[in-house]
Amino acid sequence: VSTVISESQRQQLEAVSYSSRYALGLFYEAGRGIDVPWAMRYISDHPCLRFIALDSRKRNGECPEVGPSVVVHTTVTFGSKHLDSDPSEVQQLILGHLEELVPSLPKPASSKCHKWRYSQVVRAMPDCPGQMILHTQPLLICGGDGFTHSSFDGCLHSAVSLAEAVKSHL
Repeated sequence: VSTVISESQRQQLEAVSYSSRYALGLFYEAGRGIDVPWAMRYISDHPCLRFIALDSRKRNGECPEVGPSVVVHTTVTFGSKHLDSDPSEVQQLILGHLEELVPSLPKPASSKCHKWRYSQVVRAMPDCPGQMILHTQPLLICGGDGFTHSSFDGCLHSAVSLAEAVKSHL
């Protein structure tokens, strides 16, 4: 029985690791104002919250027909601690911390809490090659931030590496 990937490739792929966190989206009805003086806020010293953005303001695209939305990201420590917790309980914890930091935030019309199990690369593929050819017949290549680093530049590097690998097999 032949395998698609080698033992060495499997070990390299298994060595890649990611941080985990939660993202919470709060959605408001059209016309609802949100009274904060910022579009986004990075928080460096909070045990739960790392980033808050008034998404429509951040994108400079507030629209009277569509209500504003707020996006909240937790810290990696909080995400790891609550990785297997009930999402509704996690949402309540995040909302409690958010209310303490931004008490003027109104109650949303709806919300969505998302566990982001693979948030950002902690340990990338050794030497950050951008991609890995798993098999040549048929051509099977994998890539992404796990082969570089979690940033726009890392994703771009991986995309270029993938394109060059495909091009060399045409």
